[in-house]
Amino acid sequence: MALTAACSGGGGGGGSAAKADIGAGAAASAAAPGSSAPKVSTAAVSIEPKNGAVDVAPGALKIGATGGKLTTVKVSDKSGKEVPGTIAADGSSWTPSAGLAVGTAYQVSAMAADANGAVATADSSFTTLTPAALAKASDNVDDNATYGVGMIVSVDFSKDVANKDAVAKGITFETDNGTVVKGHWFDDRRLDFRPEDYWKPGTKVTVHYRLKNVEIAPGVYGTDRDEPFTIGRSKVSTVDAAAHRMTVAENGASSDIAITSGSDEHPTWNGTMVVMSKEGTVRMQSSTLPGMTGSPYDLQVPHSMRLTTSGTYVHGNYWSDGHFGEDNVSHGCVGLRDVKGGGDSTTMGKFYADSLVGDVVIVKNSVKKETLDPANGLSGWNVPWSKW
Repeated sequence: MALTAACSGGGGGGGSAAKADIGAGAAASAAAPGSSAPKVSTAAVSIEPKNGAVDVAPGALKIGATGGKLTTVKVSDKSGKEVPGTIAADGSSWTPSAGLAVGTAYQVSAMAADANGAVATADSSFTTLTPAALAKASDNVDDNATYGVGMIVSVDFSKDVANKDAVAKGITFETDNGTVVKGHWFDDRRLDFRPEDYWKPGTKVTVHYRLKNVEIAPGVYGTDRDEPFTIGRSKVSTVDAAAHRMTVAENGASSDIAITSGSDEHPTWNGTMVVMSKEGTVRMQSSTLPGMTGSPYDLQVPHSMRLTTSGTYVHGNYWSDGHFGEDNVSHGCVGLRDVKGGGDSTTMGKFYADSLVGDVVIVKNSVKKETLDPANGLSGWNVPWSKW
């Protein structure tokens, strides 16, 4: 994080500190007009950490004044780059705009004045800690990729996060149209981000990770990086499990497709899901399904797009002729007519080719009345914004 500007003027905090090094709380001398006797200031300046301190936490810097008001504060690293910050309206304290950098030496000079204008100064030098360990923050976004309007950015940390508020503030979203994005913790390692409503098509987004100076857990810090991506056209597919149909709304146009979804024994989840990945041909086996009933199967399933971590897909189906638009016979997935090996000109082949990771798939009227767990896949759209 670049820390380059100092605040100044009118309680702002920039400018040069007095050259006299009298020590924290020491009174500076000022000659009264018409007199050679020094005037002792009643103001005192305090700086934490103390001069010479090492292994200082990036958020430990505190500068204050008693008996007067701070007028000038300068905090800089050894290269001279100044740390931006603000003096409180009452002049009693100075707060940096962000945490200090780890593994860095800093110099502090501060000045305060009492009611008569007599000044006191204090100086300090200290070094921030070097992290004992780093926590990796991995997400599901590729640089400069294009995603559907339902895209949720899901961040997974390699270690449990103790300081969740600080970490959430350290990940920000810059959008070219002002879209507001918020984060939601699902557990101690997973933080998902989304806007209140689906993204607007064409939105350009950059995720800013500024975790290098954020203590994720005791002694553990993160890293910094930027990730740009773009939201593509709008495509929202709504599956009516009772009617065995799927309506696809794309850029104002609508189409209707016959489907088969989960049977009564293995119903499809209700709720809003998002295409997590386009996986092509996937081997699906009944032996991997706990509690599976009916005839066993081992199939090479074409045009497979994952909707949940637990294994719900929209995929091609070449073994259920006579059921599309008529019956629900799948083991929880949504199947569209296809051919063995996956033909590009089939209904599912065309649907697959036009799909993006981040496209929305909504399932309703499934015999299974429950809505899927919002943590199952990128299903956070099932959490009300007021609770996100």
